[in-house]
Amino acid sequence: GAPAAWAYPLAGAVLGGLAALAGLLALALSLPPQLAALICLGTSVMVTGALHEDGLADVADGVWGGFERARRLEIMKDSRIGAYGVIALVLSLLARWSALSLLFAAPGAAWAVIAAAALSRAAMPALMAALPHARDTGLSRAVGRCSVPVAALAAFIGAVLALALLGWIALPALLVAALVTLAMARIANAKLGGQTGDVLGAAQQLAEIAVLLVLIA
Repeated sequence: GAPAAWAYPLAGAVLGGLAALAGLLALALSLPPQLAALICLGTSVMVTGALHEDGLADVADGVWGGFERARRLEIMKDSRIGAYGVIALVLSLLARWSALSLLFAAPGAAWAVIAAAALSRAAMPALMAALPHARDTGLSRAVGRCSVPVAALAAFIGAVLALALLGWIALPALLVAALVTLAMARIANAKLGGQTGDVLGAAQQLAEIAVLLVLIA
């Protein structure tokens, strides 16, 4: 439930660790960084059940496929994927794979993967606390709306993990993750009137991409 949302970054660190381990095993088998990145990415998608990727696709379809709030929410609830969703998924997976390919070609890739997974999941409690529910049903409504202290604790844990794993290079990643979360909050509030489970998933995906891109910059 919402009171446990402070632990999202910790869960992200565990999931990121599994994905990073798969990538490191690929490197140990003398596979090139590009394939190690693909295996890492595939592991990440499998262990999460592609839940957040699905959220990103639904948000892309709804926000850009509808012209008014009710229609956007209706599109997001539809299990079918549209052109905007496909494009968002392709671009997001390509961005993550490209970033991971460069990271696995250098030392410390595993720490970067874990930090990005943890830090990006701190975005979800922030949105849960900042925005009302956009609809009366759904996963986000079932989980509930977390309090500001819970969201702040999640952000603190995510920041501490990133700093511990990466050192001071994590600071620009923290800033970019915060900016992405803020932008997502503004878009969701303006287009949907609040947050949904799909919005939370999309925020996690975009924050993770942003963090990975900053780390390779």
